[in-house]
Amino acid sequence: MSDFIVVGGGLIGLLVARELAAAGAAVTVVERGELGKEASWAGGGILSPLYPWRYPGAVNALARWSQAYFPELAAALAEESGIDPEWTASGLLMLDGGEAEAAQAWAARWDARLERITGAAARELQPGLAAPESGPVLWWPALAQVRNPRLLQALVRALSLNKRVTLRTGCSVAGLLSEGETVRGVRSAQGELRADAVVVAAGAWSAGLLGPLAGGWHIAPVRGQMLLLQTPPGLLRHMVLADGRYLVPRRDGRVLMGSTLEYVGFDKSTTAAAYAELHAAALRLMPALARCPVEKHWAGLRPGSPEGVPLIGAHPIRRGLYVNAGHFRNGVVTGPASARVLADVLLGRPPVLDPAPYRPVEKTITN
Repeated sequence: MSDFIVVGGGLIGLLVARELAAAGAAVTVVERGELGKEASWAGGGILSPLYPWRYPGAVNALARWSQAYFPELAAALAEESGIDPEWTASGLLMLDGGEAEAAQAWAARWDARLERITGAAARELQPGLAAPESGPVLWWPALAQVRNPRLLQALVRALSLNKRVTLRTGCSVAGLLSEGETVRGVRSAQGELRADAVVVAAGAWSAGLLGPLAGGWHIAPVRGQMLLLQTPPGLLRHMVLADGRYLVPRRDGRVLMGSTLEYVGFDKSTTAAAYAELHAAALRLMPALARCPVEKHWAGLRPGSPEGVPLIGAHPIRRGLYVNAGHFRNGVVTGPASARVLADVLLGRPPVLDPAPYRPVEKTITN
């Protein structure tokens, strides 16, 4: 018997477990596969929505809180686990000049540091960049990234050392245990597990787990394919974004190129067409990458949701059931805030952010 069961061992579920355990609760995390090996592992780790002005304020509020908290989180996890998540303020250059006015209006609203520079200035910041001769380039000097596979490794290691947390892997959940209108636990491959409350944080699989209780929320998988290139350290200094494609430099010299946006259900296979398109986009942004071999090509399934606003809070018609899902492309940057908001709700604490915009509401839910 735990105080809480968290279904889903991705970044969101693990961060929720960390928050609850820090408050003294006993938490069991149930994961059908390996911890942190789905969408959380597959992404690029940019600590911002790609075009934040295209998202509702609710998404930006989560991102802003998390951005401020990430240095502290990364340092704490490095100390607890011995694994550095590589939080790095590498800055981002955006070559989409047509977005400049919207971006600057957003920056003024959210008090974000954003500079409008020339293509020549961008090439000085990043030698070899195919920046436009005319038209502005947007420069976020303080924008950071985290190496998300290392973040997850650090988080798993830290939680494995926490006596308040039980991690169950290879443990699929067949359904919820209910008494009347109250959820008391889950039926799993390892038997019945009981708790005072259950949190569903299963990413793209959340709707399938909830069944009719997720009606009308439209949490669905969206495939994203990525490439990893072997490059000399220092070749790419800053993150680069253009036409929805981005380059992310890691400390060891590797460079990520992402990402596609594909509505193909739960198909996590990679395709030659996506490989060719992503590689061509990388070379358009940084021609010198033509000399760098592609080390890896993979795909992940994001938990898509309308407008990208996650569901965070109590289920509207089942007591003891809570949801933290639907983060779409922004699970890493909004994860810490999402976990804190839900923990505040679960523990009855004053919330760090207003939970109302994320509260799951009844739509077409059936019993």
